Amino acid sequence: MSSETGRADAAFCADLVRTRDFRTYAASLFVPPEARRAWIALAAFNAEVSYVRDHVSQPLPGEIRLQWWRDVLTGEGRGSSGEAEANPVAAELLRAITRYDLPVETFVRLIDAHVFDVYDDPMPDMAALEAHCRDTSAAMYGLRARILGAALPDVARIADHAGIAEGLTDVMLALPRHAARRQLYLPGDLMSVHTVIAEEVFLQQGNASLKDALAHLRREAGSQLEQALAMLTSTPVSARAAFLPLAVIGKILTRLESSEPFAPPSLSRLGILWTTWRAASAKPFKA
Repeated sequence: MSSETGRADAAFCADLVRTRDFRTYAASLFVPPEARRAWIALAAFNAEVSYVRDHVSQPLPGEIRLQWWRDVLTGEGRGSSGEAEANPVAAELLRAITRYDLPVETFVRLIDAHVFDVYDDPMPDMAALEAHCRDTSAAMYGLRARILGAALPDVARIADHAGIAEGLTDVMLALPRHAARRQLYLPGDLMSVHTVIAEEVFLQQGNASLKDALAHLRREAGSQLEQALAMLTSTPVSARAAFLPLAVIGKILTRLESSEPFAPPSLSRLGILWTTWRAASAKPFKA
């Protein structure tokens, strides 16, 4: 690959992440340039597999697209045609994996977790939702920390808490989008406790039962966030930048307390940048 092609691929990924995941894009501005390029590659890949459901109307095309990414990662999609290298996200991802010796199996588990997204199956319980968060959001935190040279066991535990906090928050933010396509990530056991009826959620009825269930989910996300932040105080400074997106998660959770279920809060890009900058400048790290 020529240096010009590499720069074009990196620029493509940066534009993709800036559009789809500004939270991570903002955090990447506070890490060294080489690490930033790898972060952006990971985030671009994550955006590609996370949004598969948004681009297909049936599960099979979604499964095929996810299988393509599995083949790219395991080497089966890198034939003489250069198909993988011709895809800027795949090319940048493979570069990051090689450069930082990132575990391919972590990416494959992330892809496997997103197979759930292309179907309308209910989320059975909180344990299943947290497992989904570990294989997706938490995996991304762990990989970003590894790029920064932090692969300690404590960092892996922080990544678990951070990923669950972020994943649960994103479930609440995405509730209107999911309900519009009759998809539900609210855990079945939580719905049962609070007598939430799926059909009422699909009709976007923000009743008291749903509000109680979301308050429960918000408290769990807040607890996971607090645990992650508490553990961060004793981790190497080099690892803390990997968790900068938590500052935005904390802000969103606060705003969710006073928002309606189908009118979740949003932060402007300027607000995200400001919140991330404040967190990056704080010693110790704060959210």
